[in-house]
Order: sequence, then structure tokens, then C-alpha cells
Amino acid sequence: MRSRKLYGLKRLKIRQSWSKYNLYNLARAEPQKTQTRTFFQQKWTAKAMSRAYHGENIQEKRWYHMFRSNIRSVVPMDYKYLAQHDGSEQAAGRGSGADSRERGEVTYRTPHLMMTYAPLERRLDTAIFRALFASSARQARQFVIHGYVKVNGQKMIYPGYQLNPGDMFQVEPERVMWATGASKERQERRIGRLIKAKTLKKKSEEKEEQEPPVKVPSEEPPQESPDQTKQQKVALKDLMQQAKEFLSSFSSSISAKRKHDLREFQRTVRKALARPNDSAIGELGGQLQGIIDRISISKDTSKPQDATNRPSDIPQLETPSLQSEVATLTPFELQTLRDALESAKENPSDPTKPYATPWRPREWMSAFAFIPRYLEVHPRICAAVYIRHPVARPGLAEVPTPFTGETLSLAHNWYLRHR
Repeated sequence: MRSRKLYGLKRLKIRQSWSKYNLYNLARAEPQKTQTRTFFQQKWTAKAMSRAYHGENIQEKRWYHMFRSNIRSVVPMDYKYLAQHDGSEQAAGRGSGADSRERGEVTYRTPHLMMTYAPLERRLDTAIFRALFASSARQARQFVIHGYVKVNGQKMIYPGYQLNPGDMFQVEPERVMWATGASKERQERRIGRLIKAKTLKKKSEEKEEQEPPVKVPSEEPPQESPDQTKQQKVALKDLMQQAKEFLSSFSSSISAKRKHDLREFQRTVRKALARPNDSAIGELGGQLQGIIDRISISKDTSKPQDATNRPSDIPQLETPSLQSEVATLTPFELQTLRDALESAKENPSDPTKPYATPWRPREWMSAFAFIPRYLEVHPRICAAVYIRHPVARPGLAEVPTPFTGETLSLAHNWYLRHR
């Protein structure tokens, strides 16, 4: 109910948001009727409509100080004409038509008044929303205030910070994934609550069992015996050997993605050999079994085929050697290894995350997924560069807005009345 009231389904209000209510308002927006309204009423309505979208969280008094009547624009020059003439023909016979030149190209009017709210595009929270790092301008403001945004490598907590050309701002990727990712479904939320409750219960039990530590300055922390460390290294080397044998035995029948998983598993084992421990052995054992189970699942779900027409990416796992290797792993190792393999994927499934996993874009995002020309965005590291200030060009204004030029010209005239 609160979101519907914010977006005004009865009295139409368009906001900087990806909400489905906002998309509905965009679809039914119509130009205002001017036949029975005075010029003052037209300016007031245009100002109210445009301010609900551009900087609705900024006070009107503050926007009066930010407003500028001069507008940045660009005039494209004809390089062929400039190469042939030095400008003296324009000075000779000015006004008599001697400086006129014929052009075959179509000329477009420059929509200067659609740049009315260009000063707001320099704000940090607006730039974050334009770079698709947040699903609304209010959410972008929240990220800045909570310290999730850096400007030129330094933390910035002021949403109204004015960006200059060349400034780079970055948002924490985890926040961006939560802001632009799809919401969890009912089953995913239930699994997340169960995992959270199980984790809290386990921590409370460990805290109850733990006795208060006795401070002994001369006592050194306990260290693992050399024999125990040696046994752990032997177990890790066995896992490495199992992965190598599996990869070499079924190299022709395993898909490229499964081969990549096995090689990634071998690199993880090499890192674990530096600091061996029992938990790492269990996780790695489960990771190997997860790869094997995934291959077997893909084989079971495929359509029945003849032995001569089997697809090449399905390995044949019914071999005595492979069964003996799998039998050496305990159920705990198998489960921990499955979890480790899921987390090693590029788009893993993690029920503890606040967004749906595997990650997928938020609903209704496609209608708002565009980046203006004055921003250069790198989506992998969630960073963007404010290249320059937005300008007006013939037939194009670089300030994204859902309103027509007539509406913004009326709003511009409203703010000119006191100047």
C-alpha cells in the first residue's frame, strides 16, 4: 500500500524507480490539456510533474539555488566546409546572403529546454541510479549514506556530492547484486530462514559448551603434531590424484564445463596443501563428489538413447574404479564438497543471500535499462566514470526524462519567474 501511495495510481506521479507501479504510470502518461487552463496553471502542473521525477527528495528552496538558466549545448561543425573556407567569406557581405551555403543534410532543432534539470545529473545518488547500480534514486541515496560508495577511491557519504568530469564512483558489488537482482520466492525465503535458525542454534550451543578461557601467559597455543599434518597432506594428495584419474579416464566424454570444474578443484587442493586441516579435507572431498553427482544427474535426466548414439558430453560412470573412489568419501565429506562446488561456480546458488540465487535480473528492469552518454560504466566491478556534463545536441538532449519538451519548457519558465 505504501508503494502505491508513493507512485500515485490515482494522481499520476512518475518516479526514478524500477517499480511496476511506476512502469504502469509511464504507460498511461498523457500530455496535459492546455485548452481550458491558464498559463500559470500550465507552468505549475508541469513543474509539479517534473519535480516528482527529477530530484523529488530535494527541497524546492535548494533546487532554486541549483537551477541555472544557461544551458550547455553542442553545435556540430561541418569539417568539409571548414577545410575549404577560412571564414573570410562570412565577413564579406554579411547579411546580404554572401555567407549562405547550401546543405543537403536535414537540420534538427536543439531541444535546449529539455535540459532544465541538467544540474541534478551531477549528484552522486542520481549518477548511481543512471549507471544501473540501484533500482531507484532513493535506494542509491541509501547506499551513499550507509557508506557503500566510493568516489575516486575515498568513501563518500554525501548523496548531494557534485561530480566533476573524470570522477570515478564505485558501489560494493554485493549491494548492486541485491539492488538489481530478483526477489526471493516463498520456497527460497523458507530455506534461508531454516539455515539462519540452524546457524544461530549451532552458535548458541558452541557458546554454552565453551568454558571461560584461563589466562596463562607462559602457555603457548596448541599446535598440531607433525604426524597429524602429514596425514592431512596425504589425504589432500589422494583427492588430487582422484581428480586427475577421473579427468584422464573420461576426458573424451566430459563436457568442457565439467573439465573446468575439475581443474578448478585441483587448484583449490594445491592452495589447501599449504595449510592442511580436517575441515578443508572434508570440503574438498564433497566438492569432488559434487562434480561426479552433477555429471551423473545430467546423464539420468537425458532422453534414453542407444549405446551407439550416446552424446559425447555424458561420461559413463558405471566403472569399478570410480565406484571404489566414491566409496572412500564419507557422507559428511560428500555434502561439504557439494556446497564448496556450488560456491565455486560463477553464478552459485546461495540461500543465505538476501536476493534470489542463482542471480537473475529484477522484474521490470528492461524498460529502464539504459545508460546515458555522459557515463562510462564497468558492470563487472560496479564502477563508473562521470565523463562530462550532459549537453544538448541537435535533435537530442542527454538528460534522461519521460516528459515532453513542452512540459519541460513550461517548468523552465516557472523557475525563470523570479529571475
